[in-house]
Amino acid sequence: MSSIIRSAKSIVPLMDRVLVQRVKAEAKTASGLYLPEKNVEKLNQATVLAVGPGFTDATGNKIIPQVKVGDQVLIPQFGGSTIKLRNDDEVILFRDSEILAKLKDEA
Repeated sequence: MSSIIRSAKSIVPLMDRVLVQRVKAEAKTASGLYLPEKNVEKLNQATVLAVGPGFTDATGNKIIPQVKVGDQVLIPQFGGSTIKLRNDDEVILFRDSEILAKLKDEA
């Protein structure tokens, strides 16, 4: 099996795992200059692509993840399991409890 996955749609998280993709920072400055990719900082904001069904704890209670597909979330700078996709994109698997916050839409 190849170590590079074809697409994020083929990944189905198990238990309380959440598949996210980092939001890409702007590669262009306010004055219109383009920055090299290595100089663009990684943001802690991500979009949820897939969510596992949850798990049952030791007392028999069903623990359901607190995020859903499409949510914007804050993730830790480090951690998670990075998965490389065929088109050179990366997605990251986190446990639901590792996600720092869910971002609300400002209306």
